[in-house]
Parts: sequence; structure tokens; C-alpha cells
Amino acid sequence: MNKSGSERIAAKLEKDGYKNTSKIEEADLVVVNMCSVRQPAVDRVFGVAQKLKFLPGVRRVKTVLTGCILKKDERKFRDIFDSVRREPWLSSYVKSKYIPISNGCDNFCTYCVVPYTRGPLICRKYKDILVEVRGAVKNGVKEIWLLGQNVNSYLSYYSCGRKNNKITFPKLLKMVNDVPGEFKIRFTSPNPADFSDELIETMANCQKVAKFLNLPVQSGDDKILRKMNRKYTIKQYKNLVKKIRKAVIGINLSTDVIVGFPGETEKQFENTVKLFKEIKFNIAYISKYSKRPGTPAFQLKDSVPIAEKKRREKILMKLLGKQKGN
Repeated sequence: MNKSGSERIAAKLEKDGYKNTSKIEEADLVVVNMCSVRQPAVDRVFGVAQKLKFLPGVRRVKTVLTGCILKKDERKFRDIFDSVRREPWLSSYVKSKYIPISNGCDNFCTYCVVPYTRGPLICRKYKDILVEVRGAVKNGVKEIWLLGQNVNSYLSYYSCGRKNNKITFPKLLKMVNDVPGEFKIRFTSPNPADFSDELIETMANCQKVAKFLNLPVQSGDDKILRKMNRKYTIKQYKNLVKKIRKAVIGINLSTDVIVGFPGETEKQFENTVKLFKEIKFNIAYISKYSKRPGTPAFQLKDSVPIAEKKRREKILMKLLGKQKGN
């Protein structure tokens, strides 16, 4: 989502007459597009801001902060940046095109600030999405990414006579697949809790949908999943993976995992290890839990020491490496 926002900002600035520079000390304007989901990412923004203060030369660089910003952090950043804009500017075309289909989220996972920074789920009109897809393909794009905090939740309507017809995510995926041209379709991220059989069937029948899926599990233990407010069990997750792999032959599967969530015991972590061994993910994005102000999990005791989090991360990375080798 942030990569998409950065492309849109760059395109808007170029349209306004700016030119890109690879050297920050030559810039007249520096735009920082941030993500508030994890505390270390927020800390890095403060580090960048300090660096900008001490650039060589006498001229003053104008600084703008945009992206996913928690209101509490926004107050602090307004004292550091010349301008803080919570909504990024609009769009450009590249070889890979990132197209948001929705913004915000209604899931309220306890570790995540997205519902508080981006607000409730708002879906774009399907016709606007298709116009953007057609324009991207016409401009030579070979890969379309459909983006949403939870793409499964996408829902749009159109009127036909007196009837309001629903466009669900599987229907939208089929419509994008039917756009003329040679390109691949990818999407991220779905929630396993509402990954429907219709979506699986659509993936299997749409030739342009890439044989790749990011399916975040976050933990291999049911109790930790309940603490995270993830509305599925590991049994349900494994059954879903079986159905997907049966329908979409040869699909590559990636996942997201958080190690060291508050209260995660060694046995509960071992359940995640067990899941890795059973599922054999092609890719995994492993995060060490960090307390994030503004989330329900912030109230929980961060009981797993950082050294232990690093150890657990290393175990999963090593296991993932062995599975890739096979």
C-alpha cells in the first residue's frame, strides 16, 4: 500500500514540474511516506527527520510527511516536518502497477493500528478500478497488484433497474482478468477468516491470476490467534491451504508471522514451528512483536524478551531456508 502511495506522490510531483534526484543533499523537497503499523517503522521516521536537519549547505530543504499516521504521532511530527498530510497524492504508471481497491479495515486485530490510522473499510467503485487497470495495461504494465488491508472484504454495488447488484472481490477479480492484454494479476492481503470457496474457484479459473498467494497466519497457536483477534483456528487455516493447493496446482504460498506476541510461551511458539514444517511456505515475512501505542495489545505485558524474539525469528528463518533448499 505504501509503495503504491509513493508512486502516486512521485507522479503528482513530476506533473507539477519536480525532477527526481538520487542525492538527498540536492533535493529542494523531501517527502517521507510512512507506515505506523509497527513502532520501529515510526522510530525510523524520527531518525530520517534528524538526518534532514543536518544536511550540508545553507539552503533549507522543505520536508513533507504523509502516509499511514496515527493521530497521536501526528502531533509530534508536526513539530518536525514542514507539512504533514495524511492522504497521499495521485497516480502513475509503472511496469508493476499497485492499485488500491479499498482503504481502511474493520477487523481490529489487536496488534494493528490500521483501523485507527486509515479508518473503517471504504471500497472504491469497481468501475474506477477497471478504468485504472485498463489505463495501466495500455501503458505497458505487465503486472497488476490489487491492494487492500483485507481484499476479501471488498464490496461495491451497481444499480440495474430497481435492483442493487453486489460486486464482491471474486467478481472484481474476474472483471480484471477479462481486461484485454497480456499481464498478471496479484493481490494482497486476504484474511484467512473470510477466504471463500468462490474466491478459490475464481483464482483457479482466471488465467491471468499469478500462482502466488500471501496468506497471513500470524501465529501457529489458537490461543495466540484469539489474543490477536484473528477469527480463525489453525485447523481452519490448514484446511483452507489444502483447498487452495488442490484447486490452484503449483501455487506458491507466502505468509506473515509475528513472534514474541505478549504471553507467547515456548510451547505456543513450537506450534508455529510445527505449522511451518507442515505447510512448507515458499516465503515468510517474520516480524518480532513490538508494542504499538493505540492498539489493544499495547495494554498487554510485553513478556517475551527481545533476545528470545530474535532467537525465535532465527529458528523460523533457518527452517524456511531448509524448506527452500528442498
